[in-house]
Amino acid sequence: MRAVYAESINPEDPLTGLVVGERPEPTPDDGWTRVAVKAASLNHHDLWTLRGVGIKKDQLPMILGCDAAGIDESTGDEVVVHSVINVDGWRGDDTLDPGRTLLSEKHQGSLAEYVVVPRRNVVPKPSELSWGEAACLSTAWLTAYRMLFTQARVQPGQTVLVQGASGGVATACISMARAAGLRVYATARTEDKQARARELGAHDAFASGARLPERVDAVMETVGEATWSHSLKSLKPGGVIVVSGATSGAAPSAELNRVFFLQLRVLGSTMGTKAELGDLISFLQVTGLRPLIDRELPMEKAADGLAAMASGDLVGKIVLTV
Repeated sequence: MRAVYAESINPEDPLTGLVVGERPEPTPDDGWTRVAVKAASLNHHDLWTLRGVGIKKDQLPMILGCDAAGIDESTGDEVVVHSVINVDGWRGDDTLDPGRTLLSEKHQGSLAEYVVVPRRNVVPKPSELSWGEAACLSTAWLTAYRMLFTQARVQPGQTVLVQGASGGVATACISMARAAGLRVYATARTEDKQARARELGAHDAFASGARLPERVDAVMETVGEATWSHSLKSLKPGGVIVVSGATSGAAPSAELNRVFFLQLRVLGSTMGTKAELGDLISFLQVTGLRPLIDRELPMEKAADGLAAMASGDLVGKIVLTV
């Protein structure tokens, strides 16, 4: 089968290890099922894998991809794949399982014609969503949903800042926060991306680091070092930062004096549970929201998509079609 995979690791130039080529077709074990992939979206996790983060050389070649939408071959149903793989017997929050992995870490990923996952890791695909839209849900949009509603616990009428407004998680945060009745501010490096953030639902958008009209109740932080100080300064006393990524670097000054004096909260957030994925799908069905797709590319052009994501040349998600 055709697949997009990491053949080697290069922290400085990750795309040198990328291959689009033939891999063996997977066979599901007991309790697992095979999904014929129709579309899969790219995530920064794919670039981290190519850089060697969270994976060792002896695990290569590793098919990339955390999420997908396709046909469950055991039932014929159209499904969305939930990419958090739990250990057998785990009970409780899927994301808190110490032994959990994501697709493309221990198990081969979804950027391929077929992917195998535990039967519990498929949920019905909403008929209202295209294959490409459905392929955006279980990583970026699920991450954004958990950040806003499970971790930050924002309420209608409150105010939220979304940093780095052009990425997949950030654009999802903007859209869902506006639909949920929050006042939404966003930052982006260019005027064009600030304008796109307003189109997505932000009440206003600003240059990175700019002073906001008011302090906010919560900050959605995926950028890291470049925006961290601004995130802290933008919060009301008692406010919360939810962190799900650090694309600009993971070692900013903690500014602990500001954290303790203003009693700020800093919460980590990773992916989401299968139950939250179901709630997210219901949220989209009720509100009519749809994931913003920057572009859809054939699988053979995976390198172009990953290069665009690495450079920040996108607004929304990049989807590969199979």
